[in-house]
Amino acid sequence: MTWLSAMIRFAAVFAAFLGSWTTVSAENWPQWRGARHNGISDERDVPVRWSRDENVRWRLPLPGPAGSTPVTWDDRIFLTSVDASGALLLLCVGTDGREGWRQTLDSGNRDVRGDEGNSASNSPATDGRHVWAMVATGAIGCFTVAGEPVWKFNVSERYGALNIQFGMTSTPLLDNGRLYLQLIHGDGEDTSVEARVVCLNAATGEEIWSQRRVTGATNENEHAYASPILFRDAERAFLVTHGGDFTIAHRLEDGREIWRYGLNPHTDAYHPTLRLVATPAAGEGMIVIPSAKNGPVAAVTATATGEVAARGDAVRWRLDRGTPDVPSPVIRGGLVYLCRENGVLVCVDGATGEIAYEERLYSDRYRASPLYAHGHLYLASRKGVVSVVREGRAFHRVAEIDMGEPISASPIVSGGILYLRSFDALYAIGGK
Repeated sequence: MTWLSAMIRFAAVFAAFLGSWTTVSAENWPQWRGARHNGISDERDVPVRWSRDENVRWRLPLPGPAGSTPVTWDDRIFLTSVDASGALLLLCVGTDGREGWRQTLDSGNRDVRGDEGNSASNSPATDGRHVWAMVATGAIGCFTVAGEPVWKFNVSERYGALNIQFGMTSTPLLDNGRLYLQLIHGDGEDTSVEARVVCLNAATGEEIWSQRRVTGATNENEHAYASPILFRDAERAFLVTHGGDFTIAHRLEDGREIWRYGLNPHTDAYHPTLRLVATPAAGEGMIVIPSAKNGPVAAVTATATGEVAARGDAVRWRLDRGTPDVPSPVIRGGLVYLCRENGVLVCVDGATGEIAYEERLYSDRYRASPLYAHGHLYLASRKGVVSVVREGRAFHRVAEIDMGEPISASPIVSGGILYLRSFDALYAIGGK
């Protein structure tokens, strides 16, 4: 082999290696909590400092406000929104910042609790060929990534009228060609209003299985705004639903119950307004379960079965106070990060429940769930102040950026770009 041919071969091999490394390192963010349902990205070179004017690749004004988190696949970004007419939309935006298409999912947007949110709070999901989206009215649909309709229906027509104060804002979970829904909106004596867990064939919208979810919750607690999650490791995989006073694990095959953990004892001290909004987090052999209104948060082992006692053998630890009210926890490197509604970030030892620190971020309401990427947590306040905090047992704030626009959507990262969705616009930040 000549010197020149050897160099050509080396260059080809190096280019192939570089191309494969880039493909591996540039992640898609296909649903609300990312590719592994945990709010964690493996990408590197994620920006930690920017402003409204610096290190921003583009800003795309949106047709209306919403709290749903964008999702990405390759050069497409998908998100739901409202417009001035009250239409509930699914949007496709290119990574160049230009809108590709929009489809109407439903009409009749409803703003809730003043400025808290609206009917476009559920996040989409995509597998790169199709995109699925649901809105708080119960309308759910599937489209090709080019915007062609595949199927659509309303869950209230198939599974009974919705009875939930602020709308069905739970985000569907996509996994292996299946779409999982938790429809927790009342499970009292009126059998026409049933809380259910549903598994759909994602390609067709046809039901694979449906299980009634009975908990005995009453009053406001019949309504849940959390989303289903998935636990998966080398030994087991199961679905987790959260609401109606209980967190329940379900078999993926048929939805049958594996275990349940109670958060609101059915005693004389029953709390009538402990509705559940924050979604649990799964990872490192446990499910971290938040409650509400500064109530308890617990870590249940993935091997649990049956009725799990409040402090039983299947509970690694339980904190009596300090739960997140809306943001989902993050489990990373043996630590659990809990962002409370008031902006206090709590770092907990994942094995013992010992609190490493409690530190205030920005003094504001927090609705977005944290993102972890390349050694940092990204946390957005309702007023639009984003805090970047270094991971670890010691609190270290790296940056604090005021976007000047309300934010309820969770930050995401894809292809080295940090995406922030405010009530006004979609931002693409950083990247080479």
